[in-house]
Amino acid sequence: VQLQASGGGLVQPGGSLRLSCAASGFIFKYNTMEWYRQAPGKQRELVAGITSGGSTNYTDSVNGRFTISRDNARRTVFLQMNNLKPEDTAVYYCYRPQSDRNLSGNWGRGTQVTVSS
Repeated sequence: VQLQASGGGLVQPGGSLRLSCAASGFIFKYNTMEWYRQAPGKQRELVAGITSGGSTNYTDSVNGRFTISRDNARRTVFLQMNNLKPEDTAVYYCYRPQSDRNLSGNWGRGTQVTVSS
């Protein structure tokens, strides 16, 4: 399993970024996919998730600003981030959970998002 995240960078407050995560090594269309983030000195937190059927969920702090989507033909999951705030600064990780949440899933390498003027 490989998860390759990209799209991070430096952006001013109020700006936008689109993260992508290209997946391989498993049947992508059947899997829930998630984005996590970890800010310096903080625990990693779930940002957004999307099921195989397209249902989505978001942590409260990004609801209405971030949108998770997927393209099964391209085996890619996206995170569109609008109206970015300094507190969104973190390393963002793509994650493929196992259907049994007691088992460890697969993490991609993170991509740094920095929101600063």
